[in-house]
Amino acid sequence: MQPYPVVPRIPADQPFVVRPSVRKRVFLFGGFTLAVLAVLGCVLGLGAIGSENAVALLAMFGLIALFFVALFGLQIWLLTSGGPVLAVGPAGLWIKTRPTRGQAIWLPWEAIGLISRRRWSLEKMLCVAPRDPRAEQNLGAFTALDAGVMKAFFGTGFTATLNFADKSEQEILQAVAHFAAGRVQLA
Repeated sequence: MQPYPVVPRIPADQPFVVRPSVRKRVFLFGGFTLAVLAVLGCVLGLGAIGSENAVALLAMFGLIALFFVALFGLQIWLLTSGGPVLAVGPAGLWIKTRPTRGQAIWLPWEAIGLISRRRWSLEKMLCVAPRDPRAEQNLGAFTALDAGVMKAFFGTGFTATLNFADKSEQEILQAVAHFAAGRVQLA
């Protein structure tokens, strides 16, 4: 049995709720997608000059561009459609258990051992390490897979984005410190 409540989506009625920012994700992934397509377009464009296969190269570029745009859309949808990523209140916090879906767990402040900030590439994360290792058990097979990857990068499976959120990193950290009220070590 799971010692802490797990729900399909973080309740939005908490005093401080953090949602993913679609705009920030689109800016990052859109820029990456445009850069890849620009390089590919230049390479294929140079290959098409003076070639009788110019139409085939253009069609190939169109298919590749369509693939990248679809991949871009899927990535944005996966990262932003699962509802809030974090909610903080006087009694504890809700945090997503998976980066791409909405499942979340409730952790009272007394059940949290450490809250820290970590960075991996462009992503800054708020990392919540529970005192009780049972908190990370029985969350489902896909969650265990996602949490394993998150643990490898961030040291815990419970993470929330800081720089791709609808609130600033400073606002999030101040709210966590305010509601934790010294009951949790913040690093």
